[in-house]
Amino acid sequence: MAKKKPEVTMHSYGLYDGWVRDSKELPNLVKITTEIETALDIEFGYILRIQNARNSRITFRIDHPPFNDSSGETAPPFDGELYVKTNDFRFFLGDTIWAPVEDKKGAWRLITRLDGVVVADKTLTMI
Repeated sequence: MAKKKPEVTMHSYGLYDGWVRDSKELPNLVKITTEIETALDIEFGYILRIQNARNSRITFRIDHPPFNDSSGETAPPFDGELYVKTNDFRFFLGDTIWAPVEDKKGAWRLITRLDGVVVADKTLTMI
C-alpha cells in the first residue's frame, strides 16, 4: 500500500490564551486576527493540523521586528525544529510579548516547513 501524502491545514491563527511550553495542551484561540494589540504577555501565532506525516521533520522560523537581546545585540530570527509524533498532529507556532513592548511592534512572520517544503507562512502585525 502506498504511503499517504501529508496534509497540512491551518486550524487557526491570531490571539491565544496563555501557552505552557511543557504541556501537551495547545493554547485556546481567543480571536482570529492578523492585527494584535501590543501588550505584555500577549500570546499569538497559529495552530497547524498535520496528517499522515509521522516522523517527518518540521522546521520553523519567526522573523520579528528588530529588537535587542539581553547582550544588547539585534536579536536574530527564532529558528527551531521538531519531529511529527503522530499521524494526526497539532502544532502551535507563536510567541508572546515581553518588556519593553515598544520594540516588538511591527510584522512578525511565522513560517513552517515540513521536510523542507513551506506548508504555512503567516504574518501577524503587532500594533
